[in-house]
Amino acid sequence: MSDERLEIIRQGEDSRRPGLALAVACLALFACEDMQSQFIGTRVLEPCDGTWNVCATRVGCYLGDRSYVGGRFPGTDHAGIELFEPSTVTVSFFLSEVAGAGVTTAITFFEGSCTTPQRVEVTGKTFVGEAEKIGFVKRSANLMGVGDHLIQVESDARTKYLMKIDVLALRLQDSSG
Repeated sequence: MSDERLEIIRQGEDSRRPGLALAVACLALFACEDMQSQFIGTRVLEPCDGTWNVCATRVGCYLGDRSYVGGRFPGTDHAGIELFEPSTVTVSFFLSEVAGAGVTTAITFFEGSCTTPQRVEVTGKTFVGEAEKIGFVKRSANLMGVGDHLIQVESDARTKYLMKIDVLALRLQDSSG
């Protein structure tokens, strides 16, 4: 094939690339929205504007499998959960508008009596890195008490976040693996 014909073919391919680039950009945009939608699922945004006392701390809301909250770090956030039996409690974050990873993000899971806190720390680099790699960050702890529990989240990262909490009773978990 002559060099002229190859050049004409290349020019034809290049003329189609802007459309391809636009299609890829649109898919990427929808994929981001889709990741957030997948994270939220059928949950509804909890305004967290109430006043509840949990462990001598005022929380704005109780979270469960039907709700999520939004916020901005740096700062500290509190939420209440209610357990009916010993369970694994998982706190998950979807991050957006990340401006800085910070040094540490810590999630403290309190037992019902608030005497036995379980603090799970994540370095800033890991916190943001996991969110970028898999789309979200999650950490879990087993809580044995029944009743109200406090979940406290502190971070010096600079980012907006969505947070949800999932509860799975220990008796329902697969013990084989």
